[in-house]
Amino acid sequence: MSQSSEATRFLIIDDHPLFREALHSAVRMAYPDVDTVEAKSIAEALDKLSGPLPFDLALLDLSMPDVHGFEGLLQMRTRHPRLPIVVVSAHEEPRIISEALSYGAAGFIPKSARKDDLAAAIRSVMEGAVYVPENYSARQAEPDTADRADMVRRLATLTPQQLRVLQMLRQGLLNKQIAYELQVGETTVKAHVSEILRKLNVYSRTQAVIEVSKLDNADLFREQGF
Repeated sequence: MSQSSEATRFLIIDDHPLFREALHSAVRMAYPDVDTVEAKSIAEALDKLSGPLPFDLALLDLSMPDVHGFEGLLQMRTRHPRLPIVVVSAHEEPRIISEALSYGAAGFIPKSARKDDLAAAIRSVMEGAVYVPENYSARQAEPDTADRADMVRRLATLTPQQLRVLQMLRQGLLNKQIAYELQVGETTVKAHVSEILRKLNVYSRTQAVIEVSKLDNADLFREQGF
């Protein structure tokens, strides 16, 4: 592969060799001279992205071995906000597509798509469009109001300090940084995070950020004075 800094570079992130090859083939159909780099996990993808040469596009499978759900997409968007990331997934439900787009994906391509459709989708995103399948309807993807109401009730159980910690988690701050901002010990921050996860009924700080991002919490946070 060429190492020229002028070359168009794509990052293919999928843990299945056969599908990585299928994506390579679709990419070459759209851009014959592109440089492609592979990653078999989100950790490896983040390592590749930290290298000296920039990437123009990432193609990401949601079902990666080292993350749950949308955690991989969220991690990549947080660390590399300018990189267009296209989700390529076997999960084609309207809700999944809608959530991927809401978390900043530049497009969503079903794994069932034909190679020429994959190539066309890649070209579309590279030209600045947001690609979704033809049969996708945003109306079908509207979130369950009961689930939203339940999360709002759970958020209301957080103390003002826990809400501050949650806001900082959403900003991507580490425990040490949160402790500095709040002028408390790191152990206290860890205790707050554990209690936030328990009250929101989620298993990780990343999932907490994802679930809260689905809601418009501006009013709730404003009521708490920040």
